[in-house]
Amino acid sequence: VQLQASGGGLVQAGGSLGLSCAASGTTVSTYAMGWYRQAPGEQRELVATIRSDSRTDYKDYVKGRFTISRDNAKNTVYLQMNSLKSDDTAVYYCNIGEFRGIYYYPSRYWGQGTLVTVSS
Repeated sequence: VQLQASGGGLVQAGGSLGLSCAASGTTVSTYAMGWYRQAPGEQRELVATIRSDSRTDYKDYVKGRFTISRDNAKNTVYLQMNSLKSDDTAVYYCNIGEFRGIYYYPSRYWGQGTLVTVSS
């Protein structure tokens, strides 16, 4: 299984950026997928998830601003980020995992990370 994340870059506060996570060796539609981020000196934190039935969940700090989606034909998961803030600056990672009840459990398969820098 390989996950290839892309789309990071530099954007001004209030701007938008879209990330992609292309999968190979697996089918994203049959698993839950998650986007995480890790800011400098901080722990990696969950941002958003999408289940196999397409239900989505967002952490409070991105709710209403970020949208996770999936294109089954392209075997790719996306993260659209709007109204970006300086606090959103981090390396963003995609992951394939599973839900046990309401909790998302990441697998050992991670994308390589893509840097998002939001300038204020």
